[in-house]
Parts: sequence; C-alpha cells; structure tokens
Amino acid sequence: MNLILIILGLVLLVFGGNWLLKAAVALSLKLEIPKIVIGMTVVSFATSAPELIVSVNSALEGFPDIAMGNVIGSNIANLGLVLAVTVILGSIDVERSFYKTDWPVMMTASVLLYVFIIFDGELQRYEGVIMFSCLVVFLVYLLKFQKPAVIDEMPEDDKPLPLHLLVLYLVLGGVALWGGSELLIKGAVGMARFYGVSERVIAVTVVSVGTSIPELAASVVAVLNKEKAISLGNLVGSNVFNILAVLGITSMITPVTVNDPGLLTNDIYWMLAISFAILPLVFIPKGLRLGWRDGLVLLSAYGIFTYLTVMM
Repeated sequence: MNLILIILGLVLLVFGGNWLLKAAVALSLKLEIPKIVIGMTVVSFATSAPELIVSVNSALEGFPDIAMGNVIGSNIANLGLVLAVTVILGSIDVERSFYKTDWPVMMTASVLLYVFIIFDGELQRYEGVIMFSCLVVFLVYLLKFQKPAVIDEMPEDDKPLPLHLLVLYLVLGGVALWGGSELLIKGAVGMARFYGVSERVIAVTVVSVGTSIPELAASVVAVLNKEKAISLGNLVGSNVFNILAVLGITSMITPVTVNDPGLLTNDIYWMLAISFAILPLVFIPKGLRLGWRDGLVLLSAYGIFTYLTVMM
C-alpha cells in the first residue's frame, strides 16, 4: 500500500509540475514581468504549499520536530538534490542580480532562523511575525525592482494563454503538487516508521525529500523546456518561502519547540553550509554559471548529509 501511494504521488507531481510551469510562463508574459519573479512568487508558493501543510499539521498534532525538520531538510534537499539534478541536466548562466539580491535574501532568512532557534530551541510567535513580515517586504521589493537574474533561453512556443486556461493550469498544478506530495509523504513515512526511524530523521530525509519533489518536478520540467529562469528562481524562492512563510506562519499559529538536539547540532549547520556554498559554485570553475560539476559537488554533499543523519 505504501509503495502504491508513493507511485501515485510521483505521477501527480510530474503532471503538476508541468501544469504549474505552463501557468507561470503564461503569467509572466501576460504581466510582462521577469520570469525569475514569477518563479520566486507564484511557483515557489505553490511548491512550498506541501511544506506549509505538513509543518502546520505536525506542530498542531504535537510533532514539532517534523515541522522544523521538514523545512530544514527541504531547504537542504532543494539545493543539494533538486538544484544538483537540475544543473546536471543543463547548465544555468547567472547574472549579477542573483548574488546581489536573491542569494543574500536566502542566506539572510537562513541566518535569521538560526539566530531565533539556536539559543532557546524554540520559534516563538513574535519571531514568526518578524519572519513573515520580512517575506512581505521581500515580495514587494521583487515585484517593484527585481531584474532578471538568469539569462533565459526563450523557446518559440512561449505564447500567452487565455485567462481561463491560465487559471485552470495554475489551480490544477497546485492541487496536483499538493495531492501528490500528500500521497508520497504518507507512503514514505509509513515505510520509514515500519523500520523504526526517529521523527527527526524521517523529517529531514524522507518527508523533506517528499515535500521537495514538487520543486524537483517543476525545476526539471523547466530546465528541459529551457525555462531556466523559473527553475533557479523557484528553488531560491522556495527556500526563502520555506523559512519565512512556512515556519513563520506555523510559529504564529503555535510556537515550534525543537525536541531532538540533532536539529540544532547537525541539520541547521548543513542547511547554512549548503546555502552558502551556492555562491562560490556560481563563480568556480567558470564565472556566473552553474554546471554539471557543481551539480556533482552538491549531490555529493547531500549524499554525505543523508548518510551521516541516518547513521548517527
């Protein structure tokens, strides 16, 4: 039964990623705004919805380690797994505004989370309000001032969609990604618990990969269709959303207490390290580009993180 849930979840996620991409491209054309902005808002919010649902439910049901571990693990998986696979499939050329705006915002959000939880092991309601307020400021800035951060290859099939089709693809994509993630998580957690793995390990490995599958589906579909601006923007935006929106909203509803010390002594440092590593990788070995070598480095780091987390 768990295997069936996982397969059904993956099928829904692939279709959902494709529908969401079509809606995002059409929306960027209709509004005449950079695709990187669409990727970091519309697509990121839809693909971060599973993390939000899982984290809020986990915190309310008394499983705060799943709520926190899900977000930290998802951010690690977004870069160490999803970005790695994406750039292995096709290199991404990056412009200056990426390291001037997008990467610093992601790092700021990551450090903010670290500061809030490292001393008392708890994310308070007022801290959630601060985090969500930062997200609102960031989105206002994006919509007003952001310039394209990726050199995009405009395919010839970029055509505006009628409004009803645009809304249909957006709704279908979001629902399919959410439903697919739910099925995948249920199946994966069922399998993991069968083997007696702790809540934190389930959260930062199985659940986080499950909730990162939407980002993987959307990004792989994007890069295969040469929509690299959406692919990169979606991943950076999802990490920002995961921290500022998912944990911000969750902690506003109920404070999130960290029970498993591994989240504070291991996982949070891996998230900070992999997030920081993206910047030098953009410049090495070839300036302003992420290629297959960078993908292998990120994938290796993610493999080491997963191994150490499960074995510890």
